[in-house]
Order: sequence, then structure tokens, then C-alpha cells
Amino acid sequence: MSDSRQGTEKTAGSQRKDVRRNKQILLDAAAAVFVTAGVDAPVRDIAARAGVGIGTIYRHFPTRADLIVAVFRHQVETCAEAGPALLASCPTAYEALEQWIDLFVDFLVTKHGLAAALQHDNAGFETLHAYFIDHLVPVCTQLLDSAAAAGEIRSDIGGLQLMRGVGNLCVGAENDPSYNPRTLVSLLVAGLRRPARTGAGPE
Repeated sequence: MSDSRQGTEKTAGSQRKDVRRNKQILLDAAAAVFVTAGVDAPVRDIAARAGVGIGTIYRHFPTRADLIVAVFRHQVETCAEAGPALLASCPTAYEALEQWIDLFVDFLVTKHGLAAALQHDNAGFETLHAYFIDHLVPVCTQLLDSAAAAGEIRSDIGGLQLMRGVGNLCVGAENDPSYNPRTLVSLLVAGLRRPARTGAGPE
């Protein structure tokens, strides 16, 4: 392969990396703005947070629905990738579960208003819901199984069951600034712990 061709391919690869990085910056900025202002937040606010022009956002995401769907998928993927990483880095599987559930709550807050924003596209919303289930339930299940295998939590709670419980505790938080769902979510997760044995009874 000639040096010029190698150089061209290297440049193209670098450009693709830059495009991916720029999209990630946009998606992170949009997610942060959605948390505070909802999915109807002005595009100029997202552009300002990302440090780009409004035209750059429309070039990547021609419609608001495109942007919302991309943020949703990005957040799902980030949350899914965090599970195995936390299991590898945390001192215990239970701590990994705690931290992952905290990230999951962040995700639930970010997607506030998604259903309303996409209500005209039931098929699209159902596709996103399937994407959510397929990517996150196995991760939550892995965390639960690891903590249960280590004897840290009870073993009769499934991933989807726990995620539904957390989701129910997050409902309505956007309409009541005094309600912090994390308090109840932390109690729910703490309730999974196996009680400490206080004495040596008969086996």
C-alpha cells in the first residue's frame, strides 16, 4: 500500500473518530439539558452547552424526534456498558449494583417526556422500549446474580422486576421539586440485602 493511500485512510479514520466524538458531545449536552428543562428545551440551549452552532445540531439530527431518539439510545448504551465496568471496578457486587441503579435513575430522569414527545409514532416508541428492555434487563440481571452469588442480597428478585420498582418510584418527580426519588430507591436497594445473622442457630 502506498504512503499516500495509507495517509488518506488514516485521515479518513481520524475524521470518523472526530464525528463520533462530536456527536457524543452533542448527545451528552442534550441529555443534560433534558434533565433540567425537559425534551422540549430550546435547541439553542443544547447548542450553547455543547459549544457548537445550532446548525451543527440540525446537521446531525434534522428533527427534534431524531435528537430525542439518539439521546435515548445513547443513554441506554452508556448505562448498559457501565454494568460490567462497575462489576470489575467496585469492591463488591452489591456496591456495583448500588452505583448502577443510581445511573439508571439518571437515565429515567433524562427520558422524562419521551413518551409525550413521540406519541405520534407508536411504532417508533415501541421499538425504543424493546431496545431499552433488550439492553438493560440483562445488565441488571447480571448485577443481581453476581451480588446474590456472593451472598450479599436475596436471590428472588429479577432484573425487570427491580427496574420496574425503581421506575415506579421515579414517577412524578418532575412535578414535585421536593420529591427526591433517590431516597426511596436507595431504601429499595438496601432492602435487597441479606439480614446479618445475629447468632449461630441450628443448621
